[in-house]
Amino acid sequence: MPGSLAAGTVTGERFGEERMMAVTLRFGSDDALRCRFAISPLWETHAALYTLRDATEAHHLPWVRRARAALADVDLSPLYAVLPVRGYTPDFVAPPPAGPAETFDAELARVRESAPDVAARELARSLDRPGDPEAARAAPDLLADVPATISRLATLLDSVWRAAVEPDWPRLRGLLQADIAYRAAMLADHGLARLLDDLHPRLSYADGVLTFAAHWGHDRHLDGAGLLLMPSAFLGDRIATGFPPPWQPTLVYPVRGAATLWRPADRPDEPLARLLGRGRGRVLVALSEPATTTALAHRLRLAPATVSAHLAVLRSAGLVTADRHRHEVRYRQTSLADALIASCATG
Repeated sequence: MPGSLAAGTVTGERFGEERMMAVTLRFGSDDALRCRFAISPLWETHAALYTLRDATEAHHLPWVRRARAALADVDLSPLYAVLPVRGYTPDFVAPPPAGPAETFDAELARVRESAPDVAARELARSLDRPGDPEAARAAPDLLADVPATISRLATLLDSVWRAAVEPDWPRLRGLLQADIAYRAAMLADHGLARLLDDLHPRLSYADGVLTFAAHWGHDRHLDGAGLLLMPSAFLGDRIATGFPPPWQPTLVYPVRGAATLWRPADRPDEPLARLLGRGRGRVLVALSEPATTTALAHRLRLAPATVSAHLAVLRSAGLVTADRHRHEVRYRQTSLADALIASCATG
């Protein structure tokens, strides 16, 4: 299923002995120069719906319980009908973002502006699932008035974002940004081939061709468009790609550290807490992955001003450094902090 989490996004281990096919992305001479990263709040909302419905990853259960309660009065069945676990998902519902850090509202505006003829074609393809009662029930209603369906699906996506994803977006965005920083460093140190091979065990890159096994086939020449790379916290162990023309070629891969998202903030070891104070110790330990002041405050349930004060002290002591990424500043532990934390843990 090109362009969706369910088609081609599920890796081979989930399908056991089923016959597997190849998804192939072919790089031209300029495509390696046009690979880039992006974060998409709309995609995270799209992917979160699968987690909300199926809850197959145990580490997301704390979020699932909160999200289901927040959306208890919202009928999500029209969205679920076009987001099948197996099958094609309409690309207009969650298109690749137009920029590296597009806002949810901007992305949703593009969904609302979808061309009715394109949406009709994609909806018909998605709902053509023989033997699927969910699709059979939904098809007459969703296909009868496509402009109304576009508006209806966009409104539901907005409800899911506002109630279930936006409250945790600082934490989610911080994790996604940390992953991109890690991948960018890998690209600088080891090159594109190493970066692509490292995104997922099922991915293989050689001689300008990126491939992985899936239960569906897809073969695309990038033709100078490059490849958009997006980490996702709700993707599980899967890969999402496809997006046939005219969509931007995109590969969505699982973010590093998703299993830690909903854990209580780490507590510093007692020697570290005595040395730095418990508050500063918590902030330092929490920076095992780079994060912004806002993301840290959200994770640690502290006031941003308190976190900022702790970061200033830690930075002056050489335990934390800061890197600017566009309009945001991300903090991370230094090698001195690594040594200090390790010493306190064993001391």
